[in-house]
Amino acid sequence: MSSAAAGAHPARRRRLRTRLLALLLALLVPAAVLMGLASYLAVRSSLTDQLDRQLADASQRATSFSGTDGFSGGGPSRRTDQQTGQQPSQEPSHESSQGDTRTAPPDPLDAPGQAAGTLNARVDGGTLVHSGILDAKGEVTALSDADRSRLQSLAPDGTVHTERLEAGRYRVQAVTAPTGDVIITGLPLSQVNTPLGTVLAVVTAVSVLAVVLVCLLGSWGIRRALRPLERVSDVATEVSRLDLGSTRLPEANRVEARDADPGNEVGAVGHALNSMLDNVDAALTARQESEDRMARFVADASHELRTPLASIQGYADLLRMSEPLSETGAQSLERIRAQAQRMGGLVSDLLLLTRLSHETTPARQPVDLAELVVECVGDVAVAAGNHEWDLELAAEPVLVSADDGQLRQVVVNLLANARNHTAAGTRVVAGVHPSLNAREAILTITDDGQGIDPELLPEIFGRFTRGDTSRRSDGHTTGLGLSIVKAIVEAHGGTVEVHSRPGRTEFEVRLPLENPRDVVVD
Repeated sequence: MSSAAAGAHPARRRRLRTRLLALLLALLVPAAVLMGLASYLAVRSSLTDQLDRQLADASQRATSFSGTDGFSGGGPSRRTDQQTGQQPSQEPSHESSQGDTRTAPPDPLDAPGQAAGTLNARVDGGTLVHSGILDAKGEVTALSDADRSRLQSLAPDGTVHTERLEAGRYRVQAVTAPTGDVIITGLPLSQVNTPLGTVLAVVTAVSVLAVVLVCLLGSWGIRRALRPLERVSDVATEVSRLDLGSTRLPEANRVEARDADPGNEVGAVGHALNSMLDNVDAALTARQESEDRMARFVADASHELRTPLASIQGYADLLRMSEPLSETGAQSLERIRAQAQRMGGLVSDLLLLTRLSHETTPARQPVDLAELVVECVGDVAVAAGNHEWDLELAAEPVLVSADDGQLRQVVVNLLANARNHTAAGTRVVAGVHPSLNAREAILTITDDGQGIDPELLPEIFGRFTRGDTSRRSDGHTTGLGLSIVKAIVEAHGGTVEVHSRPGRTEFEVRLPLENPRDVVVD
């Protein structure tokens, strides 16, 4: 896994925590709003019902008081003059004309037990004769003309409803008294709105505090709940960074028992990961054992084959030199000798690959790579004079720490690959020079042949990989040469690459210099 991908894990975890917390808040905030709204509406309904009961009692007191007889010799009350601003009527009533000494019905605000803030009005024959609001001192505050007109128009149906007056919002009720007059009673809604404001403030504060506390506790709880999952993820990340070419997975790369309990969701994931890692470990072990058995078989078979192959070559040479042969017999004997020689080369290559796969550190000594390339090119130029061989070397020695024999094998195999897979007349250039940062030696083998099939490039360094007809082959190659090159180069801490297109193929080997220097490259 790349470092960028590994570094993205904390960000993904944070996003998961954020999403879970956002989901929690998305559920909590509407619930808190609904609960607060329900509480507000319930309290408002309760207070309104309570106010309506108080209004019914006040209306009953006003109606009962207004239906009593007046006192003889009395005139209009003081409150009537203050409330209406009118002079008492001087016209005698029907009863007075017959000598009756009773007065008009009293002002409803004079009824005992009326609370401060109570509104009362009397409508007699369609005319508002008494109206006002009783204050805390027992004084009466007169209503505006607009309020008087609005109250006068109310129907005496006994229903309770809200009226918006200049004096404020009131719950009012209009009823017909036993005298036939309409008695209007009202109580201010401030008795409901004031405690409702307090309730709303308390509910809002408690809801906000609850949301904040749940947010903090939820964040802590989510982090705590996700911690086992993060540990499982860490194990998976560590395993993804391992070289699965090893024989076993370290026991440390397992999910801890506390995070591998199949009884819960996260534990089930951890348990499944451990089971998968155990299967991978078993598969790696089986693969390694199979490879070891195959390597032992190849090594044993190669050792067993070397002696009979050498005997075949020896007897073929002896027969060729000691016995007269016909032309056909000589050709057949030469064919036997060539195939035995080819089989001997294959056996030697297999033995070398087996030895390289089990050797971790080759013997090293300072080797001048440029001098070694000169010697190898000189040898191949003599054996393959039908190619054009050139050198491009650095002016100074290019020293690397390597096994001389193995490094020589790398150069010989690369030169042989160019010779065997290109047509006669192909120009092959061997180059050696230090890298720009003076830390690596670079060996290049370049030819101007037909190039390598692009489909073959990804597996060019595999065992028994052979080029197609686009690159000429004499049929005597084993298909192991480039595999040996790759194994030797990697054993020396280097890299090998190939770049090919029609008209140019280049193999590039990079090896650490014997004495690397830090050079700043512009």
